[in-house]
Amino acid sequence: MTMYLIGGSVGAFLVIKQQQRYNILINGLLIGISNLLTILSFGLIKKLEFMDILIKGGYGFLNGIFCAILTIGTLPIWENVFEVLTPLKLLELSNPNQALLKRLLIEAPGTYHHSIIVGNLSERAAEVVGADPLISRVGAYYHDIGKLIRPYFFKENQLGSDNPHDKLQPNMSTLIITNHIKDGVALGKKNRLPKEIIDIIAQHHGDTVVFYFYHKAKENELSEVKIEDFRYLGPKPQTKEAAIVMLADSTEAAVRSIKEPTKKNIEEMIRNIIKGKLEDGQLEECDLTLKNLNTIANAFSSVMMGIFHERIEYPNLDLVKEKGDA
Repeated sequence: MTMYLIGGSVGAFLVIKQQQRYNILINGLLIGISNLLTILSFGLIKKLEFMDILIKGGYGFLNGIFCAILTIGTLPIWENVFEVLTPLKLLELSNPNQALLKRLLIEAPGTYHHSIIVGNLSERAAEVVGADPLISRVGAYYHDIGKLIRPYFFKENQLGSDNPHDKLQPNMSTLIITNHIKDGVALGKKNRLPKEIIDIIAQHHGDTVVFYFYHKAKENELSEVKIEDFRYLGPKPQTKEAAIVMLADSTEAAVRSIKEPTKKNIEEMIRNIIKGKLEDGQLEECDLTLKNLNTIANAFSSVMMGIFHERIEYPNLDLVKEKGDA
């Protein structure tokens, strides 16, 4: 009984946030060693025969090894039966060969690369505010999968072609844009994504306004235009991870639009984005504090500066002429 209590406690402590499957084998080895030491201690206290202690200790050590092998082999079963989201499952979902991510790369390459940067921003921000970095990163990878239904209605996927929204009314354009949330949730459920990831897909726009088409409607329409008709359906972010993905999503899109991405302009844009979400009430239902938001802004700035870093200007040399002169 003592061996089970000690070995079980050691195992429960070691398996917290395991990032690699081979770590489970190492944990099994450590559990086996703790079992061996426990049996050895009680064997010496009871003054058992050395061979008896050795045999029972060997069984205890093998118990830990077999537990590790059994855990690795049956882990997918427990993940699905009890709907437990483990770090190993998240790492599996982050693999670029996953069906949805591969489709995103081929059918909506602009959205795919946007999602990768949002993932980098989200992971860094989650680390500094005590949220789950892995859920934030994977949630960011999948947050825009709904754009797979109509990829060319989104600017990042048009690649110089005509914008189909130029031929549509603002109300219809808004409906198409906002529907990528509903489509994303449907795709996520169809592909059996974990609930935590589907929640991020559903919440990453909250009930924000599609301002571009709202202003376009105000310019075109003679009658009164209601701002409520141009909002996403929500819900607002309920977790730190969903809120971080929301902020990272808006930050990446806004910073990319800056004509002169200097450090000052990038930092100013990031803080304006976060301030706008806060004043619009999008962060009311999650656990982020004002101090967290300041920390997130600094984290976003460091990541974006790494993307928009300055490069030296290479001279334009004619290599053929240089070779002839030599």
